[in-house]
Amino acid sequence: DVHDLQRLTARISTGRASPRDLAAVSRTLALLPSIKAQMRDRESAMLRDLEARLEVCAELREALESALVDDPPLSPREGGLIRRGCDKELDELRDISTQGKDWIAQFQAEAVRRTGINSLKVGFNQVFGYYIEITHANAGRVPTDYKRVSTLKNAERYTTPELKEWEEKVLSAQDKIHEREYDLFLQLRECAAAQTNRLMQTAEVLAALDVLASLAELAAERNYTRPVLADEPMLAIVDGRHPVLDQTLPPGTFVPNGVTMGPDEGFFLLVTGPNMGGKSVYLRQTALLALMAQMGSFVPAGCAKIGLVDRIFTRVGASDELSRAQSTFMVEMTEAANILNNATPRSLVILDEIGRGTSTYDGVSLAWGITEYLHDHIGCRTLFATHYHELAQLAERLPGLRNANVLVHETEEGIVFLHKIAPGSADKSYGIHVAQRAGVPAEVLARAREVLAELEAHHVNTPERPGRIRRPRIAQRSLFANMEDPVLQALREFDVGRATPEEVMATVRRWKRDLPS
Repeated sequence: DVHDLQRLTARISTGRASPRDLAAVSRTLALLPSIKAQMRDRESAMLRDLEARLEVCAELREALESALVDDPPLSPREGGLIRRGCDKELDELRDISTQGKDWIAQFQAEAVRRTGINSLKVGFNQVFGYYIEITHANAGRVPTDYKRVSTLKNAERYTTPELKEWEEKVLSAQDKIHEREYDLFLQLRECAAAQTNRLMQTAEVLAALDVLASLAELAAERNYTRPVLADEPMLAIVDGRHPVLDQTLPPGTFVPNGVTMGPDEGFFLLVTGPNMGGKSVYLRQTALLALMAQMGSFVPAGCAKIGLVDRIFTRVGASDELSRAQSTFMVEMTEAANILNNATPRSLVILDEIGRGTSTYDGVSLAWGITEYLHDHIGCRTLFATHYHELAQLAERLPGLRNANVLVHETEEGIVFLHKIAPGSADKSYGIHVAQRAGVPAEVLARAREVLAELEAHHVNTPERPGRIRRPRIAQRSLFANMEDPVLQALREFDVGRATPEEVMATVRRWKRDLPS
């Protein structure tokens, strides 16, 4: 029942408020005493401060309630917005207007008696004002002092000096009533405008109460827990739930997950696992819980201790900005650059895939370099979901990095996503399985499995060297197994016995030029 007091006050202070706006302020002010009573003698320091700042504006409320009718018109020029008894001059003008209407009724009765014309009537329109209407059948009985003003199909209209005099008096009273009501409305609006500062302060208090009440109701309905806020950069969430999906999914189907990050537990979590396994939900859930806790809300978790963050940075989803000549990958890199240039050790960063919009080599290299930079140079709490399983090797040399993966149960019929996060890294993404679920034709899936087996058979690693991390190298071959390398095919067809030494050297040089570097 509380109206938007801030918007209404802005309209009042700028001289744009209507009678209905003032009535809305009046109805809101009427609720404030009971609201203030609800806040009295509370233990919370915040509620005590809000109660002290809540201005009930009793004088303004009394002025509005005593002046405005319950349901005023939209425009102050229409009239009918000021209560009777509010202003003596206005009441007198209204009495004249009312008496004028009574006089017209008496005038009509006297005219009927005088002329003997029972069908005679007195009317009014905007063109001629008040008039006496007599049918043509009674034209011979019209008194001589009646002055004709117009002719209709079946009647004539007349006026008299006496009728004209009363018309001017009544219409003048109506005009004066509208002018007086408008003047009183302007005074009332100026009275409200003088209370702008108090009204705006009260509006801020009501807004704060609205937020607190909403968060409290949410916490009670959804079994949220009160988080502990810590100064050190850490995260300790047990059985955390996504605040939206926990409600939209069928009851009991959302799988809670926890996260532990800190100086001893590691501050960089690399999450690998299958598509559709729940990596993105896990990342966003963690960021949302940190945001909710820091804004003062309870959180959907068994328990939570959350270190304060200065900002939450996200690199999620895939979108382009074609109007700004930015491809999907360019947008991705712009977001990554913003994080690398602005994140601090106090920040919380979630990365949902990096480098997927370019070649495998470029993507792995960028993801590798970004991971090292966030770990070594910034040192902020980071959750990074990726399908580049090669990055899991970084846990061997980056002390703050930990591996986590989404659990999957494999059966003869297929795989079951458990949506549970556990320590360790994954070695499969199950992308072809997801494609099958999406309805990709079986022929495409079969060919994809053949190509995947071919690529995995030629995935090798460079020899380990002392003090150097193993870097992934993929032996690039044709994705189509039945297409032989052109250099290999030329080598088979080359007849060494018939070639001169010069031809052999020229051919070898050409092959070397054609081979990939």
